[in-house]
Amino acid sequence: MLRKLARWIDDRLGTSRFVEESLNKIFPDHWAFLLGEIALYSFVVLVLTGTFLTFFFTPSLTQHIYHGTYAPLHGVKVSDAYNSVVNLSFQVRAGLVMRQTHHWAALVFIAAMVVHLCRIYFTGAFRRPREINWMIGVTMLLLGIFNGFSGYSLPDDLLSGTGVRIMYSVLLSVPIVGTWLAFLIFGGDYPSTSIVSRLFVLHVMIVPAALAAMIGAHLAIIWRQKHTQFRGPGKREDNVVGPRLWPTYAFNSIGLFFGVFAVCTALGGLIQINPVWLYGPYNPSQVTSPAQPDWFMGWLEGALRIFPNFEPHIFGWVIPNVFFPAVLLPGVTFMLLYAWPFIEAKVSGDYGPHHLLDDARDRPVRTALGAATLSFYVMLFLAASNDILAKSFNVPVGNITWTFRGLVLGVPPLVGLFVHRVMRALQRDDPRRFTELPLEAVTEGD
Repeated sequence: MLRKLARWIDDRLGTSRFVEESLNKIFPDHWAFLLGEIALYSFVVLVLTGTFLTFFFTPSLTQHIYHGTYAPLHGVKVSDAYNSVVNLSFQVRAGLVMRQTHHWAALVFIAAMVVHLCRIYFTGAFRRPREINWMIGVTMLLLGIFNGFSGYSLPDDLLSGTGVRIMYSVLLSVPIVGTWLAFLIFGGDYPSTSIVSRLFVLHVMIVPAALAAMIGAHLAIIWRQKHTQFRGPGKREDNVVGPRLWPTYAFNSIGLFFGVFAVCTALGGLIQINPVWLYGPYNPSQVTSPAQPDWFMGWLEGALRIFPNFEPHIFGWVIPNVFFPAVLLPGVTFMLLYAWPFIEAKVSGDYGPHHLLDDARDRPVRTALGAATLSFYVMLFLAASNDILAKSFNVPVGNITWTFRGLVLGVPPLVGLFVHRVMRALQRDDPRRFTELPLEAVTEGD
């Protein structure tokens, strides 16, 4: 009966041919292609652990007196959100491990996306016909950063509350519409009693759904267009060299999933992160010092800390100081990321399709620009620790701030010039390519 049912379905839908073609699809075999899979599997870990956490988290800022198991907080007025996170950490079996695994998986997720995006940039994998997938990837990075921030803000502890406070100031800094925008998002004046519940809906429903849809579209486009591959023996623009999906690539990928899950769980069980019970509940009149955000917000924090006291008047409007590092800088950053495939095609005059990847040395200008840009954001990231550096080295924080202002402007050109010279030298010497691998047994497209 089962065979008859299968033949009946196959006769009408042609599923056996599709399955056969899918299982025989060729995937390039190179470690750099695993970066995207690490991001995908850390997202799966986020969904699994996040589902567990939603059963115990209360997205409410209603205040009451704490009487839980953590003695140092007895008698302290806390919100329902903060109370549920502390109880989840100390009273729910495996709750703390789940919390910390979820947090570590978020850091791995965004880190993998950033490194994956860098790999695509430096190898030219964003060129025609893959501009759409590049823009989808940039959008996923933007959504991942926002969802990381929203999740980090939910516990209503003193550290995350400081971040929400900064977000309110950033919204207010937007010219003309800032006041209405802040009121719309927060549902009232700061501190609002609605922001946690709104961030919760965005964090667990809307943004994950958008990310899942974009991941599906991203994978579907890759499947339809075929994979890029590094140059090497037997590899051409019209073929793909590597193992088949089944069984080699499938088993390798499954093994990677369990590896990512194991690493995130080990981090969650062994390395403490975000101990909200030590920070205490949020109080608008208090700010922790030193206060450090998660790494993916470090560059914005650094930009806010070192931007000079500059507030121009334009047509009678005062542009607040916060607008430039917290709105204009990320806006320009992501607009350039979206437009880069078209900018490079316009400048180079190369509008043709590309399926073979570049070595970094083959495109010294692109590589130098990328390295200089990365050094710019690394300097901003380090600038976010100006208070820690000042305390550690017993130096006035103003001196540290001025030092980073110079580094942010001076380091990128030097890095770009150095990398450009190195790439040109590698081109002349033409050593063995770093990406060269032995020819695989299976070739698609011959």
